[in-house]
Amino acid sequence: MSKIKIAIGADHRGFDHKSFIIQNITSTKSTESTQITESTQSIAWLDAGCYSSDRCDYPLYAKSVVDAIYEKEASLGVLLCGSGIGMSIVANRFAGMYAGLCWSEELAVTARQHDNINILVLPSDFVSPQESVCMIYAWLGAEFKAGRYQDRLDMIEQLT
Repeated sequence: MSKIKIAIGADHRGFDHKSFIIQNITSTKSTESTQITESTQSIAWLDAGCYSSDRCDYPLYAKSVVDAIYEKEASLGVLLCGSGIGMSIVANRFAGMYAGLCWSEELAVTARQHDNINILVLPSDFVSPQESVCMIYAWLGAEFKAGRYQDRLDMIEQLT
């Protein structure tokens, strides 16, 4: 079984979701079966903070996840804050980071297929921990379509 490393970061409002995710997602799973298949990957979580529900500032943890991806300590990222908006703003300030705020499984799949997001952002005040888990599975199970979608990402890179 191959392994994928995902950096995960949250502020105080996303802390409980982050803990739930780390405890409940240990591998990707096929959408057709709960059986582990050869395409299943085990997940190693890189916890980029925060480490308690004490009030803290989300930009620090978004930057930690981005740094982990840049330094190749992780290949993908998950960020959580109350609305997800702040984390999205921070992560998208960095070249090569495509952070997408999602609140449904369908949107998580589309964000991966069309925009190849490498950071999934979840709004912990608006989705349950269980819904977050389902969205992560959906996101990880989707594949980037490339083609015209890659052309659009190339256009974005030319803007900066």
